[in-house]
Amino acid sequence: MGFNSLVAVCVGYVIVLFGVAFLAERRAGRNRLRFLRSPWIYTLSLSIYCTAWTFYGAVGYAARSGLEFVTIYLGPTLVFVGWWWVLRKLVRIGRTHRVTSIADLISSRYGKSNALGVIVTVMSVAAATPYIALQLQSVTLSFGVFASEAPEGWAMPDQGATALWIAGGLALFTILFGTRNLDANERHHGVVTAIALEAVVKLVALIAVGVFVVWGMGDGVMDMLARIDASKISEWHLQPGRFAGLTFVSAAAVLTLPRMFQVLVVENVDERHLAKASWAFPGYLMLMSLFVVPIAVMGLERLPAGANPDLFVLTLPLSQGQDKLALLAFLGGFSSATSMVIVAAIALATMVSNHIVTPLWLALRHSTTRESGDVRGLVLASRRLSIIGVLSMGYIYYRLSGGSEALASIGLIAFVGAAQVLPALLGGIFWRGATHLGATTGLLIGFALWGYTLFLPSVGNSGLLPQSVLDVGPLGLGWLRPHALFGIEGLDPVLHALFWSLLFNALAFLIFSMLSFPGPMERLQGVAFVNIFDQSPATRSWAQGGAEAEDLLSMSQRILGAQEAQHFFQAQAAAQGKVGFLPDTTPAFTARLERKLAGSVGAATAHAMIAQLTGGSSVSMQDLIAVAGETAEAKEYSARLEAKSDELAKVARALREANDKLRDLSVQKDAFLSQISHELRTPMTSIRAFSEILMEPDLPDAMRAQYSEIIHEEARRLTRLLDDLLDLSVLENRRVQLDISVVNLHDLINRAVQAASAARPERSFRIERDFPTEHMPIFTDADRLVQVLINLISNARKYCEAERPVLRIEVKKRGKRVQIDFIDNGAGIPKESQKLIFEKFSRLTDQSRAGGAGLGLAICREIMVNLGGSIDYLPGQGGAGFRVTLPLRRQGVNTKTTA
Repeated sequence: MGFNSLVAVCVGYVIVLFGVAFLAERRAGRNRLRFLRSPWIYTLSLSIYCTAWTFYGAVGYAARSGLEFVTIYLGPTLVFVGWWWVLRKLVRIGRTHRVTSIADLISSRYGKSNALGVIVTVMSVAAATPYIALQLQSVTLSFGVFASEAPEGWAMPDQGATALWIAGGLALFTILFGTRNLDANERHHGVVTAIALEAVVKLVALIAVGVFVVWGMGDGVMDMLARIDASKISEWHLQPGRFAGLTFVSAAAVLTLPRMFQVLVVENVDERHLAKASWAFPGYLMLMSLFVVPIAVMGLERLPAGANPDLFVLTLPLSQGQDKLALLAFLGGFSSATSMVIVAAIALATMVSNHIVTPLWLALRHSTTRESGDVRGLVLASRRLSIIGVLSMGYIYYRLSGGSEALASIGLIAFVGAAQVLPALLGGIFWRGATHLGATTGLLIGFALWGYTLFLPSVGNSGLLPQSVLDVGPLGLGWLRPHALFGIEGLDPVLHALFWSLLFNALAFLIFSMLSFPGPMERLQGVAFVNIFDQSPATRSWAQGGAEAEDLLSMSQRILGAQEAQHFFQAQAAAQGKVGFLPDTTPAFTARLERKLAGSVGAATAHAMIAQLTGGSSVSMQDLIAVAGETAEAKEYSARLEAKSDELAKVARALREANDKLRDLSVQKDAFLSQISHELRTPMTSIRAFSEILMEPDLPDAMRAQYSEIIHEEARRLTRLLDDLLDLSVLENRRVQLDISVVNLHDLINRAVQAASAARPERSFRIERDFPTEHMPIFTDADRLVQVLINLISNARKYCEAERPVLRIEVKKRGKRVQIDFIDNGAGIPKESQKLIFEKFSRLTDQSRAGGAGLGLAICREIMVNLGGSIDYLPGQGGAGFRVTLPLRRQGVNTKTTA
């Protein structure tokens, strides 16, 4: 197969992945998640552990080091079989605290410290860089196999250019399907489904090559066992220390690699899926390792000396003329590499944006989060740029290291780097005495030792670490040589770095944790994490009040988006018994809002943003007492009392608000009756008086005509008032006859604007509209809808007291419904009056100077109900804001439809 044909196959394969990811995202958008929430999808997504290292490198590892390759698979198998309870605890913590990454978990556990999040982020990016370079190298080498004339060859004319194109393509795919949603807890269904497909492809490919090797090139199982016994692999001798060390570091990687944490914890949709994964994932690893030794043995036997053992999976089928099988093997390796890079880039980009970019942006701003600013756009842009940056670093490492290291060696470098998070991670979820100082010190020391003893020496002659330091140590101090610290020589570089870095890391973590005392927030988080299975879903840590609900809503809209933020606030208000209003900023509400924001920007950043608005300490003295003296019985009793207290408080608040509303309505009704009697008496008095005058026989004709006109106008005024009352009665009893027809919404808004221009025509008033969005056909009663629109526009012209009044009309299509927002730049409606504006006895202005009887908005509400829609007041918009919602098509028993 030619090189160009291979590129075409890769492009076609990527298009298939795009299609799968797109369809999955589309199903998720329609809330059809049954298949996407399958435990098999979750288990297959865990296969990103099997990267190009395990697909290609495991065979090369077996050819070079015998059965030592088993450690790659044995470590994660022991974790899933023996440490299932640790995985379950991590998943529970992640779901309860809306953790977005491993850096977010560490940061949240140790007092929501963003500094710790930065440290873990930098460490994770540095550790992942060699691993991403490994994937680029493996795909580049596999391209080289098909580009070379000899099947055993593995060099390309320009490997760097190929690796660059591969990195660019992976960055594009990751940005398209990894940064569509801001909330990480909305999960990347498209990416996860595509990775599940790639898991099947690489497993099928490796088994197919293995079956061909055993039964196609060999003569079955017994023949292959004889070949293994005769090969140099049979001469391998177990080194217990190295075998145990490599098994340990592989086990640690399952918990600490950012990509594994992403699929294991963040992408988990159901904690029960772990039960199936605990045996299905080890079974998958067993199948991936089943034919590693036969392929390695046959490659050593059949291929020329000097052939790259990392590529035996490809070169063996090619040497036998099995081009289609070789192509399948290539796609398997391609899947192994791309799935790892995609998920790693998503995880690392989330960490960079949440713990570095967004906090830095907040720190540099001189204003507070109350002011305008697109935090949502900033976070998404930073994640996309971070994806490009992460892949660029992998490409740079690939070029600096020369791309000649064995794949297994590069993978182990990344594993040891990621393992530095293990002491802080396990200590944080099992030991309440672990402190921020201990975690910080341990991480920094472990990271520095890993970089000095393993990472920097791995880049070869790049100049980052002079050769003299490797040979004689810094300043000639031989006991500080990177591969022989404290004069201990002869250890394998990987085991040497693993031993010293984790030893000092763990010691520093323990010593400084015992010497320091956790702060109030650390103690609360320690209890919440260590006792996660005993904790209620919410932990109250914010003081009562401290921030206005409007400010919190404004900030939330900039992070979550206007629609999602408003939906969340409406749901919380409904839970408090305040439907149609903003919720009270209780400690429970503030804690829930913090967890909601944490899903988008991380726990530390969400905590800092809310703290800017609330001010002061976020931990009360009661919280500290509860942490210090809690027991299981006390917590259970306290929970029952709290539940009862909340229930009684909710009932009391509902009764109080109902009583206040009835009192206000009573006052409004008295005013209404007084106004109605005045409105009726005035025209009736005029009609009676001028009628008596008209009875005079000698009245001049001019005066008779003038008085008749007055009587006519007063009668029309009386008729309008009675029409309003009758109209409201008909609407309330649902006896109105609707004339449903298809109309253009743009034309209806034009009619309403022209009709409402009579209100205060002498006053300058600007109306802002987006004409293209208004053009849409709707099935409704045009006259009734125009009546509502005229009322809202007229009210804005009358009551907007801004120096330069502006009314903004926005039209948005939401599925099968349309929203029309009317928002002015005035002072808005006071919070205490918002609950009365749609009542039929209500007028907010002075009764003596109001132009009507206060029925306008009440009639509008009833019209919208009859049209199958609604009209609501929008708080937190700066001025008065009303939203009209109606279906695009309205059919019912009490309608007649016209074309």
